[in-house]
Amino acid sequence: MRYKRLGACGVKVSEVCLGTMNFGSKVDEATAISIVKRALDLGVNFIDTADVYSNGRSEEIVGKAIKDAREDIVLATKVRLRTGPGPNGEGLSRKHIMHAINESLRRLDTEYVDIYYVHRPSNAEFGVGYVGEPIPMEETIGALTDIVGSGKALYLGCSNFPAWLHCKALWTSDVNGLERYAVSQPVYNLLIREIEREIIPFCRDQHIGVVPYSALAGGALSGKYKAGTTPPSDSRGASGHQWFRTSGFDWEEPEHARIIEELRGFCQDTGRTMSQVALGWLLANPVVTSPIVGASSVKQLEENLSASEAPLSPNELERIEQITPSEGPYYT
Repeated sequence: MRYKRLGACGVKVSEVCLGTMNFGSKVDEATAISIVKRALDLGVNFIDTADVYSNGRSEEIVGKAIKDAREDIVLATKVRLRTGPGPNGEGLSRKHIMHAINESLRRLDTEYVDIYYVHRPSNAEFGVGYVGEPIPMEETIGALTDIVGSGKALYLGCSNFPAWLHCKALWTSDVNGLERYAVSQPVYNLLIREIEREIIPFCRDQHIGVVPYSALAGGALSGKYKAGTTPPSDSRGASGHQWFRTSGFDWEEPEHARIIEELRGFCQDTGRTMSQVALGWLLANPVVTSPIVGASSVKQLEENLSASEAPLSPNELERIEQITPSEGPYYT
């Protein structure tokens, strides 16, 4: 396992980050703990969770799994989405943020998190877009700055922020002497390459760590789905095709179906699995710090992490670019 600096931060993280979104729901506690333990054995020191994953159970399970290795781990969680009733049970107000960090620390059974992410902009809703008036950035980043000052978080990050909003946040921090978002967590994979237009050039210019999620497009890039056929009965797609459509990962969409089939042929030629190709492509990007990779079993974890052991060659990367062309950057 190789390790990289997290943007301009001094901390180093494994080139693959363990995602825990399904811990406590699709992945039971015993299996989740075994996945974490095996990931640590294989050199992973970067773990990502959120206060809303499985209604807080993910944080609780992660806390149990890393109890004896806390100082060796770079731990990230998030705030923004609804975790309680009432008008202040969600959002990026000072009140909700201060309550949420304490609850996350309690569930994680730790005194601090290494990275505290804003899960998405204050007035953005998944699948809906921007709604209502945003919380003033000075309030949000001011509260986050106080959390860093108290030692409850070491670094700040933002997830699902467009480049213009991340830029505005850095400006707000700079003119007010507040902590900066040092990490960006966008969606990025071989089906969704939009961040190449602005987010990646912006993060490169500002020395911001890039920790993409949905590296396998929710499983659409795992090789288990094929347009025109029934999804495996034990797969996410068997019960939640609508989720794939909403997320932009629909394997039935004509262009996505073409990409997946051509990648399937590429895998047959190279002897790699589709998961290894999808992750290896991300690992080859020098701007990407550490893609987030989930797993439902130790076996799946080991297969995914094997992508770091056999990097894609320049010729293989060139062929992948022919299958799924780049979407950027914009010319400046």
